[in-house]
Amino acid sequence: MKDLKDGDTRERILRAAAALMAESGGEPVSTRAICQAAGVGAPTLYHHFGDKRGLMNAVAAYGFETYLAEKRAMPVPDDPVQRLRDGWDLHVEFGLKNPALYMAMHGSDPTGGRSSAARESERILLEIVNGIARAGRLTVPPELAARMVHAAGVGVVLTLIKDREAAADDLSVRTREALIAAITAPEETAGDAPRPLAALAMALRAALGAASADDVPLSAAERALLAEWLARIAAAGE
Repeated sequence: MKDLKDGDTRERILRAAAALMAESGGEPVSTRAICQAAGVGAPTLYHHFGDKRGLMNAVAAYGFETYLAEKRAMPVPDDPVQRLRDGWDLHVEFGLKNPALYMAMHGSDPTGGRSSAARESERILLEIVNGIARAGRLTVPPELAARMVHAAGVGVVLTLIKDREAAADDLSVRTREALIAAITAPEETAGDAPRPLAALAMALRAALGAASADDVPLSAAERALLAEWLARIAAAGE
């Protein structure tokens, strides 16, 4: 029962911190105000989080968990590029609805390391990009494409948080479409149109990574070597 109570207290502190940050208009929130809102004393806060930096790291992890809950609830379209568009739009919408929380997630470098929820968010993005690769439409290596999407998405949200007038210029949509054009090939309308060798290599590498050991008649060493060869072909064709 003690563990449950401790868990409830920790969650209450996190919710109070996130709510105060949302109401702060970007101004710093004191630990005293958080303690008052959560109905706890400072020793209780420090017991759960160590110090304010530990609390902010936990708030960032809480933000990623909240974001992931929305992301997992999204329908998955058949078109992998449309899935990337939908994910981008959700990311931007979440950041603009929760600016202070988003700033805690992305606006600084937490000293506590990336949370499991943050790593899961990165994994989902890479999975989406690999889906585009398996369709033969990715023109840069998946890991690079995922980093490009992440960097551009975070940059757009932080810009819009600080300058809401940028939304009038369709900054998010224009950046999203420019990025998609930079990392993908147009969907072929002619079924016999040849794909670039690099795109084919990335498609096979992505499919290889998603396949189980039973589906690939290769040893682990052979599979790793093939993945390396495909990565080199893909990189050479960028």
